[in-house]
Amino acid sequence: MSLVVVGSMAFDAIETPFGKSDKIIGGAATYIAWSASNFATPIKQLSVVGGDFPKEELQMLEARGVVTDGVEIKENEKSFFWSGRYHLDMNTRDTLDTQLNVLANFNPVVPDSYQDCEFLMLGNLVPAVQNAVIDQMKQKPKLVVLDTMNFWMETAMADLEKVLSKVDVLMVNDSEARQLSAQYSLVKAAKVIMNMGPKYLIIKKGEHGALLFHNDEVFFAPALPLEDVFDPTGAGDTFAGGFIGHIAKTKDISFENMKTAIIVGSAMASFCVEKFGTTRLKEISKADIDARIQQFVQLVNFDIELV
Repeated sequence: MSLVVVGSMAFDAIETPFGKSDKIIGGAATYIAWSASNFATPIKQLSVVGGDFPKEELQMLEARGVVTDGVEIKENEKSFFWSGRYHLDMNTRDTLDTQLNVLANFNPVVPDSYQDCEFLMLGNLVPAVQNAVIDQMKQKPKLVVLDTMNFWMETAMADLEKVLSKVDVLMVNDSEARQLSAQYSLVKAAKVIMNMGPKYLIIKKGEHGALLFHNDEVFFAPALPLEDVFDPTGAGDTFAGGFIGHIAKTKDISFENMKTAIIVGSAMASFCVEKFGTTRLKEISKADIDARIQQFVQLVNFDIELV
């Protein structure tokens, strides 16, 4: 059984108050795969790239147990490109350039070898594409996780509602949760969103951690206070990769295990922001990850005696 990851594999050019990158490797599926491959394999990647996407990047992922049979290479076209500039708070950013290129006409075809999919992670993409992947699955995966963004709420709401009715877990940030639900209170927002289909809702709050909702249960995971946040690009996707990687490794989709998965995801995201792009994710070892997860445990561990 396997984990199938759907999303963009792309180029980014990033400016932050602390530095500037030239064209570097990015894309939701790239970050998710690098993160998840620390926990679960095989990971089966479903994406599209142009002839300009470095073959060695695919080979590095393959060496980590990522299957790329579902990555379509359009030799005569260019890969998706995004350029952005972050403000001093590192939470707000301006998009400087978006070139859809191969993503403009992406019609994913799920290979037969991906039909053993037990866990499906749908990275942020056009909702119609996410929906098409679900519809191609011959049997429903044990868990379907979906990430989306405010842009689709503004431009493709009908398609987004359709795909939300088919997923188990939705990941959005706090402003997206408010926009999707038309509620300011995140607790009220969660109830509205879960009525749209997802049984679980994860609301990412950047440097302020993440919330997990299920029925009337709520869990909060902090973010690790970091001295240096160099580049937040891909942190949400890295979080998603850690989350689904842990779930796929343990094969346990209970609320209790999802709490652990959120801590794992938060730990992975805390590495991602330390350097530009996927650089830091390519360097870390299991010992690094274990130590970082332990830091999270210490961060919120306290004994209390009520008198």
